[in-house]
Amino acid sequence: MNTLVLLLISIAVLFCGYVMYGGWLVKQWGVGEGDIPTPAHALEDGVDYVPAKAPVLMGHHFSSIAGAGPITGPIGAAMFGWLPVTLWILIGGVFFGGVHDFGALFASVRHKGQSIGEVISANMSRRAKRLFIIFSYLTLILVVAAFAAIVASTFGAKVVNGAIDYKASATNASVAMVSIMFILIAIVFGFAVYRRHASMVTSSILGVVAIVLCMAIGMNFHPFYFTTGTWMWIIGVYITIASVTPVWILLQPRDYLSSFLLYAMLIVAIVGIVGAHPNIDPKLFPAVTGFAVDNGNGVQLLFPILFTTVACGAISGFHSLVSSGTTSKQLDKESDAKPIAYGGMLLECVLAIITVCAIAYARTTGHTKGATDIFAGGIAAMVAAIPGLEGMENSFYTLLVLTYSAFCLTSLDTATRLARFMFQEFWLEPGETVHDVKDGFRKFMVNPYFATILTVVLGVLLGLNGFAKIWGLFGAANQLLAGIGLLAVATWLGNAGKNNKMFLFPMTFMLIVTICSLILTIKNQLGIIAKGAAHWGPYAQAGIGTLLVLLAFVLAIEGYQTIAHPKEIAKR
Repeated sequence: MNTLVLLLISIAVLFCGYVMYGGWLVKQWGVGEGDIPTPAHALEDGVDYVPAKAPVLMGHHFSSIAGAGPITGPIGAAMFGWLPVTLWILIGGVFFGGVHDFGALFASVRHKGQSIGEVISANMSRRAKRLFIIFSYLTLILVVAAFAAIVASTFGAKVVNGAIDYKASATNASVAMVSIMFILIAIVFGFAVYRRHASMVTSSILGVVAIVLCMAIGMNFHPFYFTTGTWMWIIGVYITIASVTPVWILLQPRDYLSSFLLYAMLIVAIVGIVGAHPNIDPKLFPAVTGFAVDNGNGVQLLFPILFTTVACGAISGFHSLVSSGTTSKQLDKESDAKPIAYGGMLLECVLAIITVCAIAYARTTGHTKGATDIFAGGIAAMVAAIPGLEGMENSFYTLLVLTYSAFCLTSLDTATRLARFMFQEFWLEPGETVHDVKDGFRKFMVNPYFATILTVVLGVLLGLNGFAKIWGLFGAANQLLAGIGLLAVATWLGNAGKNNKMFLFPMTFMLIVTICSLILTIKNQLGIIAKGAAHWGPYAQAGIGTLLVLLAFVLAIEGYQTIAHPKEIAKR
């Protein structure tokens, strides 16, 4: 198979899915009917509820949902061959992930921009809401842990025999320096656009120019050579601050500017694939390797591991939290929901397919040292194989690593903010807001600073194990959250008298797949504990996994009862 042919076929399939299936969903759900003002306008508060122009919100939404998932996921699943990974990305994106993201955003918009937990409370029960919040909070801690570990490893200096290898660490230090300057640019951009009402076009052009200058400076001046552990705590302090500041200061502008890095990355990748159009070597990257594969860490089964490892490239529960946590509070009009949510998911599928192509070429060029090196090295090598661009490999490599880390940082910001929302919601009575709690223990628990610090500390401590050790648990928990998200939207649509049949198979499949995967993860962690684990990590993973399975069973039973008897909701 030629990588260019694979990319073109995939884009055609995803485009048809967006136009045909996405358009059908709009009609079935009545999106945009009645000219109802969105929560961003009805509840505008200048902090969380802030109307955003479609391109700005698309930048925030896509940067938040992408993270490392569509890159790290396919790389991890590549052990099963490129064909199973590609088929799941395309089928999952159109019929699972796109429906999940679009449905979550629309349901939240029709519930005053509240989270999926509130949607569950209104359409299932208050008990189900509390269980969902616990489930989501645990999953978000895993998100913070995994993505913080990925960013820290991207920034961290390489240590050899107890001393920093400055030459080998130069790229990581450059990425860290550019990322720091990028944050400062975003703050200036947000102030100019939202407080000085500067032209969006002019500000965008100046922002892109500033990013280019940052890269030029960062590649030649990068004084920060910290270890991965040190970066973990620095990142923890950063996301603590970023997640409690008004969205217009950092979240919206940084994510919008990050989208330009995405576009640049996609252009570079497509140029590389079109220009080099390498064939996939069947010896290095076979179409199918088998149902059971030994990857060095034990035998891995295609079912259920494939469907939890690919994660964000096909469907991701984290997306429902983004859609209902931050995006729904910034949606300018309902008609923007399809391109932002359904379109954003399919664009992420394109990134996942590009990653498959990068894996194929990386294996022929020796770029096999971790997900970052495979993705950035594979694409940069493809571009460098084009006549006239031979000397640009290092520059493109740095750009791609920077983009990769920028996605992780945006997901980290959003995940921490969402975890704060979830923790606060747990202590609220129906219809109550954080501002309604005046004193007592609950006042302390809904304090945004306490909720944020608790989340960050737990996430960083777990993330110090390294993302590779928790990715399996994160993937399973994340996909299980997707199944519950599908379940939540299905119950609301059923209670509202709308067609929810497009949710029934995806949610059943995801619940079965992920519960099986979590059971396998728990079994593996118990095996490590039985051998005498020297660290508390396996105990934490086994405990979190067990709790997630129990919560999922209870939520699934209550959800299916609600779908089967929608009129019972009126009696609760």
